[in-house]
Amino acid sequence: MSDANEIVRQRQSAIRRELDRRGIALKAVSFDAKVPYATLLTYFPQEGGRDPVMMPMSCVYAFAETRAIPDDLLSLLLPAGCMIVRAPEEVDHDEASTAMREYLRRKDASHHADSPGGREITPCEDAVLRNHLAIVKAAA
Repeated sequence: MSDANEIVRQRQSAIRRELDRRGIALKAVSFDAKVPYATLLTYFPQEGGRDPVMMPMSCVYAFAETRAIPDDLLSLLLPAGCMIVRAPEEVDHDEASTAMREYLRRKDASHHADSPGGREITPCEDAVLRNHLAIVKAAA
């Protein structure tokens, strides 16, 4: 279990780096999720600081419920191949159609000769396609 704990702590550090990169303030996360700022700093310490404290599921729940931390970042806490996706209570078929068409447009563009990897999908294109596929799944 200690290996899994270390993986989660590393991913918490990755979430902090990405929050900083995206300009999402920890104070805003704290306010939105109603998690004390000092506590939040133990889960997401600054780069080069102490190791993150393993956060309880109640915090993950609060972050997801309030959308204080984006779902794609919370998905980093899950094993490879798993992700947090919002399931709609009702299906908007027009929205699903638009999302599917956008996914196909992006996929076709990634196979274009002028794309970064030519006809091959590069890791950055793969990441964009996977994220957009999550949108398609959420819309359907």
